Amino acid sequence: MARNEETDPARQIPPAAAAIVALLNTRPHGADHLFPETLHTTEEASAALRPLGLPDTVAPTPERIAEVRSLRTILMGLLSAPDSAEAAARRAELTERASSVALSQDFSVPGKVQLRQVSGDPVVGGITRAVADLMADGTWSRLRVCDNEGCQRVFYDTTRSRTQRWHSYATCGNRTNVASYRARKKARPDGRP
Repeated sequence: MARNEETDPARQIPPAAAAIVALLNTRPHGADHLFPETLHTTEEASAALRPLGLPDTVAPTPERIAEVRSLRTILMGLLSAPDSAEAAARRAELTERASSVALSQDFSVPGKVQLRQVSGDPVVGGITRAVADLMADGTWSRLRVCDNEGCQRVFYDTTRSRTQRWHSYATCGNRTNVASYRARKKARPDGRP
């Protein structure tokens, strides 16, 4: 019997992953930066940073936005080249940035241990805690960059096999496959694919 996709745990995006995906998609991306930077206004930055620890009563400062952009670059480096020497350098940078945040264990919930931030920037803490949670539970590898060069949107791979290539098959996957088909057809002298 097929499982309902809405109740299948593998198809549900954890809140930490959704927040990191949203943050990474604030960067300029796509062909000719089709999707512009969205951390340049207070409103857009607030919307992206609230799920990551920005207090409701606080507007992000230019310094905090600059710090978040820097962290976002580090995370994109980890995502784009997970097994390279560049990734090792990015992990070291992330470790350095995370050292500005102090966490303590909270045992108040029976049977659970939660990390609670006790000092440091709440947004940097929220980002590093979310990334740590994703890495610890093995779901960081589900974060992907769309294979469509004109898109490059970050998404959470919900497939069981963890082989999703496009953020949306209907748009990016279909376009890529049609373009590939047309290129193969054009390359053959008889016009067949």
